[in-house]
Amino acid sequence: MFKAPDSEYLVPFNASFRVERAPTKGHKRWNNKKRLKESLTRLDDLQKALYAENRHALLLIFQGMDAAGKDSTIRAVMDGVNPAGCQVFSFKKPSSSELDHDFLWRSTRALPERGRIGIFNRSQYEEVLVVRVHPGILQYQQLPESLNRDAIWEERFESIRDQEKHLARNGTVILKFWLNVSKDEQKKRFLDRLDHAEKQWKFNAGDVDERQHWDEYMHAFEEALNATSRSWAPWYAIPADSKPFMRAAIAEIIVEALSSLGLSYPRPSDEDRARFDECRATLNGPNGK
Repeated sequence: MFKAPDSEYLVPFNASFRVERAPTKGHKRWNNKKRLKESLTRLDDLQKALYAENRHALLLIFQGMDAAGKDSTIRAVMDGVNPAGCQVFSFKKPSSSELDHDFLWRSTRALPERGRIGIFNRSQYEEVLVVRVHPGILQYQQLPESLNRDAIWEERFESIRDQEKHLARNGTVILKFWLNVSKDEQKKRFLDRLDHAEKQWKFNAGDVDERQHWDEYMHAFEEALNATSRSWAPWYAIPADSKPFMRAAIAEIIVEALSSLGLSYPRPSDEDRARFDECRATLNGPNGK
């Protein structure tokens, strides 16, 4: 089974992660753009081999507070990757149809096939983050009356862990990134959206309201990351105050993970080679015009 690439931002598997100790600022490096460019070149090659070998899938999950940089990071890290082998899903407020199913249903439907890269911009983890901060949402989820509301978060963690282990056993590589932006940096980005006309479309007044729950969200993230970071489905708490650093760090982790799989292009069988020779002769003969 796949094992997590080592990184100083890897969330430990022993529930010792603490938000207050997780950095929001990356190392001062002046070559972030170069690091990202090198990783993207390697990622392009690895994605081609992943697609051709068709034995593994890659699932990338991005979570973070509003303005943490999820959209732009996905765009930057996937720049140059063949779109035929990549799919992105953004999970918003559940629809009435989605509420008629269990909380994992809608993300399960979006899982990547073998050979493809699947990206979740927010994910099933919203059900132990936003819903935990705003538990009133549970009344709209049509849950059984017998369900123990006091144990619901631990039970959801268990369901997520079970599903991720099942996926990992069957060839899906799971990498989860928490974009750890500071409250001060979030404020700067909100003000930047308000001050520039071309960015105002991204501003949502409700995001400012959510800032009032910052401490509750940090507690929810800490609990979720500790409960679900495992060697086969690791969380990485990536410093997000510097977008160039964040993008380079994420791209390097993805490249290391795919490189560890030993991906290779399928080798033709003896029968295939014989057929190739026949086709080559046909193409080179009078009927190959």
